[in-house]
Amino acid sequence: MEPIQSAMNRWMNENKKVKDQFTALRNQVLNDPEIKELLSENVEIDETDINRHLMKLYEYQQASKNCKDCPNLDGCINILKGYTPHLDAAGSDISLRYEKCPNKRQEEEQTQKESLVRSLYIPKQIKQAKLSDMDFSSFERKDIMKHIISFVQAASQGTYQPGLYIHGPFGTGKSYILGVVANELKQHNVRTDLIYMPEFVREIKASIGDSSLQSKIERFKQVPVLMFDDIGAESISPWFRDEVLGAILQYRMMEELPVFFSSNYNLQQLEEHLATSNRGDVETIKAGRIMERINQLSQPLELKQRYRK
Repeated sequence: MEPIQSAMNRWMNENKKVKDQFTALRNQVLNDPEIKELLSENVEIDETDINRHLMKLYEYQQASKNCKDCPNLDGCINILKGYTPHLDAAGSDISLRYEKCPNKRQEEEQTQKESLVRSLYIPKQIKQAKLSDMDFSSFERKDIMKHIISFVQAASQGTYQPGLYIHGPFGTGKSYILGVVANELKQHNVRTDLIYMPEFVREIKASIGDSSLQSKIERFKQVPVLMFDDIGAESISPWFRDEVLGAILQYRMMEELPVFFSSNYNLQQLEEHLATSNRGDVETIKAGRIMERINQLSQPLELKQRYRK
C-alpha cells in the first residue's frame, strides 16, 4: 500500500497541475481582444461571473468567427458546423448564441438556386451547362448568345418573350443550350422545368395508374419556363398528343408562358411526325393545332455546325 505522505504529495502535485492549467486557460480566454472588449463594456461582470461563464467564453475564444479559420463549410471547425458564435451580456450573465455563417448562407442560397431548375431524365452535363463554357466563335453561335441574353433579361424582369425551337442534326449542342438557358435563369430566381421528351411520355403513361397524372400536367402547365428536350424522338399516341402535350401548350399559350424545344426535326418534319400516330393513323389537322401552338410559343433557330465546348 502507498504511504499516506506519498499519496498526499502526489495529490497536491496533480492538483497544482490542474490549477495551473485552469489559470493558463483563463488567462488565454481573458486576453482575447473581443472578450476583453465585452468585459470592459459590462463592468458589472465580476470575477465570480467570469469563472461561472468561463467555458462559454472559452468556446467562443476557440471558435472560428465568420469563417475566418475555416477553408469551407465542410472544413468548419466550430461545434455547430456552419454557424458562427456571438457573445451577449445582460447584467452579470453571459450568453453564447450561434448564427449561420457566410459559408452556410452561401451554400443555402446555392441550394435554393439549384432547386429552381427541375429536370426529368436530363444528363448531368446538361444540368451543369454554363454560358461561359460555350463556343461563340461562329455566326450562328453568336446569334444564340444574343437570344439567350435577351430572353434571360426579359424573364428576369417578368416580361414575356417566346422561347426557342432549336433544331439541327445530332452533335450540334441543342440540349446543352437548353441547360445553359436554365442555369442562367436560376441566377435570376426564375424557375425552369427541363424535360427529356421520350422519358416524359413514359412518365405520363405510368402516372395514369398512380393517380398523379393531373398534378404533373398542372405542374408543366404553370412552371414559369418549360423546356422539352428532343421532341420528336418519342413515339406518341393521339391521346398524349392531344390531351397532354396539346393541353400543356394551349394553357401556356393563353397565359404567355414561354416554352423551349430542341429537336432533330425542323418544324415541317415535326408536324409530319405528330400527324402519324403509333398506330399508323395520319391526323394532319390535329398535328397542325399542336404546331400552331409551338409557333406561338417559340421561334425557330437552326444549328448546322457541330458543337465544340
